[in-house]
Amino acid sequence: MPRPPKPLDPTRSAAHWLGAEIRHWRELRKLSQDKLGALVHLSGDLISKFEKAERPCRLRHAKALDVVLDTGGVLGRSVALAQAEMDNRSREMDNSPNRSTITPRRTGSGGRLEEPRSASEWNEPNPMERRNLLAATSAALAAGPLLQLMNAAQAAATPSAVRPADIEQIRTAATTLRSWDNLYGGAGVVRDTALAQLRWAANLLNSKCPAPLRVELFSAVSRLATIVGASAFDAFAHDDAHRLFAFATSCAEEVDNWPLRAISYNLRSRQAIWRGDPDNGLTLAELGLARADRLSPAEQAMLHNARARALAKMGRTQQTLTAIGASDDAFASVVTANEGPWMAYYDSAQHHGDTGHALFDLALAGHPPQNALLRLQTAVDGHGDGFARSRTFSRTKLASLRMAAGDPEQALADGRTALAEVSRLRSLRANHELGELGRVAHRHRTMPGVRDLREQITSTVAV
Repeated sequence: MPRPPKPLDPTRSAAHWLGAEIRHWRELRKLSQDKLGALVHLSGDLISKFEKAERPCRLRHAKALDVVLDTGGVLGRSVALAQAEMDNRSREMDNSPNRSTITPRRTGSGGRLEEPRSASEWNEPNPMERRNLLAATSAALAAGPLLQLMNAAQAAATPSAVRPADIEQIRTAATTLRSWDNLYGGAGVVRDTALAQLRWAANLLNSKCPAPLRVELFSAVSRLATIVGASAFDAFAHDDAHRLFAFATSCAEEVDNWPLRAISYNLRSRQAIWRGDPDNGLTLAELGLARADRLSPAEQAMLHNARARALAKMGRTQQTLTAIGASDDAFASVVTANEGPWMAYYDSAQHHGDTGHALFDLALAGHPPQNALLRLQTAVDGHGDGFARSRTFSRTKLASLRMAAGDPEQALADGRTALAEVSRLRSLRANHELGELGRVAHRHRTMPGVRDLREQITSTVAV
């Protein structure tokens, strides 16, 4: 009997994702590796190596596979990311492992925090305006400067009619891009590829869609837009993120998908808070909680955390603690099997990290820090390597709070680890948090280790 095919893990690297996509489309078209190879003038053995990421798939081969498999161009668009990841890995291998300092990584332009918008600029479109927003945003995604693709990634024609396979492609892209975003951060080539995927998905909204697929299509595009918006947020592309989050909300509301609507409002709230407008962040979080009876416990906990973070920034201590209590109560009712796949990230580590971040702000304002320290440590211990960025955020907050609370020795150890972790990410938010650690550490600047840490932080984030 033939052996079953080797399981593929598309989250391991861009090349593994490309390989998994090739196998997915080959099996969808019911072709063997030999038959597919014959159609594109390659051997079946080489197709097998592409699928297992044992050989790089060149752009010309990916384009040929796109045509034969009728993928809509997903393979050709993915090759650029796989090549960029390979080039980046080669550069890292050239670096000496014995360097005493962390080499700063260059990030994209726009690393400076922008001035917060006024609350009126964040107002929601009313339901009668939603269709216009959908049309305008999908057109902007198709033609505007928001989606400047890499030279190697050519735009694919949008199908005239939506098929179940198209929706599955959007879902797969969303899941994988979310994994990469958590692992590497939102700046750099991950964001470029995410934007390319979203442009193609947004154009599908203008294609003929059978009625039974309409809810699935809008929901899939909403989730992808939220993920790409989060990536833009992480890269400080705030205008892009704001537009993408609003687009995600409109797609979810178009088909009454309350959970995805809640997720988009959660991120809109967090962005408003980050940009210095916690009052509007509170409003957005409470809009997300509208009809909480239609939300799962994890979704409710997520939005109560957003409320808590806004209230903490506003200095409302008792209301912050009440919101954290509501989040804890909701999280205690979570049954993982009953949560949607979009909430898979919201585990104990995420919950403790989010509530710990709200308590962090209270602690800096004079509230006892013990609960914040405990929750942030629980988050650091609970996040696996697949959530490297979230772990780094919590570890940096933990180090900053220990510096502020008078425990510089332990803070120094946490800070060194956070510094090493940030150097492996493409995240301007992570750089910003690291800069905050450097500023808090100023009070212990006479300690030799702290002085060295601050110098390394400065060289890492000032690029």
